[in-house]
Amino acid sequence: MLENLSAQLIETILNHLPVEISFVDADDTVRYYSHGDNRIFSRTPAVIGKKVQNCHPQKSVHKVQQILDDFKSGKRDVAQFWINLGGNLIFIRYFAVRDKSHNYLGTLEATQDITDIKKIEGEKRLLD
Repeated sequence: MLENLSAQLIETILNHLPVEISFVDADDTVRYYSHGDNRIFSRTPAVIGKKVQNCHPQKSVHKVQQILDDFKSGKRDVAQFWINLGGNLIFIRYFAVRDKSHNYLGTLEATQDITDIKKIEGEKRLLD
């Protein structure tokens, strides 16, 4: 259980995931982002505490708002997109975070460069 892990260790674990993650609370405020060395979308500490709508280009704010509205209303729990960026295929997923009673707590964003994953064929067994 998490009570055996320090906040520093949890953050270090999150920073080692092969995805970038960000968390926006139920009030649309950015509360967390992982700190990888090779982030696809850069983040600065200044985004913490800001409304997520103010952290996106104006042309995409309506899409962000639609996702948040759908999550809050329970219309959807996942939204996913993929884009080509600098010759790489980037997979962006948003997940509604809900408690055990299904109350909306916020949104988790996971972004991953899947360029090399898409090239995988056949199988490779552990320790081959």
